[in-house]
Amino acid sequence: MGIEMMAVGMVLALFALLLIGIPVPFALAASGIVFGLFGFGSSLFGLLPLRVYGVVTNYTLLAIPLFVFMGVMLEKSRLAERMLDVIGHVAGARPGGMTVAIIIVGVLMGASTGIVAATVVTVGLISLPTLLARRYNKALACGTICAAGTLGQIIPPSLVLIVLADISGESVGTLFAGALIPGLLLSGLYVVYLVIMAKLKPHTMPPIDASERAAVDTRTLMIDLAKVVAPPLALIVLVLGSIIGGVAAPTEAASVGAIGAIVLVACTGRLNRKVMSETVISTFKITGMTLFVLIAAQVFSLAFRGLGGDRLIDSLFAFLPGGVWGGILFMMVLVFLLGFFLDWIEISYIVMPLLFPYFQAQGVDLAWLCILVAMNLQTSFLTPPFGWSLFYLKGVAPPEISSRDIYVGVLPYIGIQFLTLALLCLMPSLVTWLPKAIGW
Repeated sequence: MGIEMMAVGMVLALFALLLIGIPVPFALAASGIVFGLFGFGSSLFGLLPLRVYGVVTNYTLLAIPLFVFMGVMLEKSRLAERMLDVIGHVAGARPGGMTVAIIIVGVLMGASTGIVAATVVTVGLISLPTLLARRYNKALACGTICAAGTLGQIIPPSLVLIVLADISGESVGTLFAGALIPGLLLSGLYVVYLVIMAKLKPHTMPPIDASERAAVDTRTLMIDLAKVVAPPLALIVLVLGSIIGGVAAPTEAASVGAIGAIVLVACTGRLNRKVMSETVISTFKITGMTLFVLIAAQVFSLAFRGLGGDRLIDSLFAFLPGGVWGGILFMMVLVFLLGFFLDWIEISYIVMPLLFPYFQAQGVDLAWLCILVAMNLQTSFLTPPFGWSLFYLKGVAPPEISSRDIYVGVLPYIGIQFLTLALLCLMPSLVTWLPKAIGW
């Protein structure tokens, strides 16, 4: 077997191990070690300790546990519950007002917590029974909750962007700045879709009853709105503004965000030993899983490059029609299909280190490419039948909600995500303008 064919065999062995249920880090390390030893012997892995040391001492990656801590801590504050209640009453006077409120809460939660599972589960538990009681269409309600919950994948501070920054070599601040306009564009298109649906089919999303609205004093509602929205907005501006503005490094800003989350939870009166303990344990679990995959990916990538896999990738792209754009289309389709079976962490560490060097050699803006990948990964969270957000919502949905309701409800939002992805391809300035304008 030629050495390049061993690289192909290693990739096939990896996916075979994944299909039979071997955890991703073990599959990555096992396939890399076995094929690396057969191809080169133990000498190939002499560089491995240095690569692992580079991972565990990477200062930027310290932002991951800090942002995870911030997100989990804010989840404990029941921030989403209070925001949905107040914003829902403000927007609920018009048809579709509650669904628009869910999108707004999704943006705020995505920018303050960035954890998809927590957002979908929390918003689903709080809002879905209320929407059903107010005679909202079941599919529309489910689709809106799933779509709003996944906004944390593209809106900074997203863990996806931090990981892609580490893989691509771009700065976290550049990716955060580049993702801001696409994230708001996607959210805006969601709202436009809901407004159009409210015009065409107002019976599927009726407004809150006048008697219920009259029971809430307008002045009190506005005060509550300021109290509910101002604290998370202040935290978002403090964290993201300091990173994008170049005032603080991502890790420093993340530490401020973690402390700010503790203060917010303390202000709600929910900070206690149990909450702190659960937050720390969840943070360790999520961070440990992420770094374990990253370390195992070093074994795989080292063996793949040693076996000439990078030359195979170059040859593959040379055969694709359309040049660089053909390569980008191929990568987008591959990432989308892998999203049916793998989590975003696994896709990022398995596929991106293999493909990014080719695009870098072709002079493609890697920051723009990372945002395309992040948007594509977000789409995979919604795609039936394996979208993770669909599973999260189904797990907390009332018995009258079927899987079909959820699958049908997310289809328009998947179409909107593809539209946004196409706009980012046709108009790269949507990604590149803000980083250039602020000097990144």
